[in-house]
Amino acid sequence: MMIRSTTLAALATLLILPWLSPQTSAQQAHGAGAPAGAEQAVMSNPSSVRSPSPSSASTAPPAAKPTLADFAWLAGRWQGSWGPRVAQQVWTSPKAGVMLGTFQLAENDKTLVLELFTLVEDADGIKFHLRHFTPSLVAWEKPGPTVLNLATADPKMIVFENPADGQPKRTVITRIDADTYISRSEIVPEQGNTQVTEITYHRQNEAPPAHH
Repeated sequence: MMIRSTTLAALATLLILPWLSPQTSAQQAHGAGAPAGAEQAVMSNPSSVRSPSPSSASTAPPAAKPTLADFAWLAGRWQGSWGPRVAQQVWTSPKAGVMLGTFQLAENDKTLVLELFTLVEDADGIKFHLRHFTPSLVAWEKPGPTVLNLATADPKMIVFENPADGQPKRTVITRIDADTYISRSEIVPEQGNTQVTEITYHRQNEAPPAHH
């Protein structure tokens, strides 16, 4: 899903209307064609202009905190291409606070890298844990898994950010439709230019069992 630069090189406003002063209200009424007498009445008796009650001001409800249920659409088998390479992902449905996923990148019938990743929901929010392995499950990231924090999420886009380093710095999942999404990984090395990898994944429907 995301490949480090050191190995494979490149892998949502509340509108608050300003309170109108009596003088401003009168000027607007006159400019709109109100009789001059009406303006004079307003100016001579400002208290006749009723100010909006603060309780009438519209307030936006607080945004709902994302949960793993918002990511359930990822569950299933996906496939995409990265140049001549074939990328495959499998996600499980949310269960007990975790979504589990695997990734395989292959070229010319040879597996280049495997990846194990989880989405974990806890009191602090949702975190994306990932680690790469060789086909024999030797870990690439020796210090331990990379952890990215959920930055933003809506029905169309999910953004994770790495607070520790740039390997990767950001991972963005953009949902195109029910069966298509784009995975974007932004790798920011200590030196050199930012490297971006994008893979478009398509849902792979399971073949129905054969009837005999």
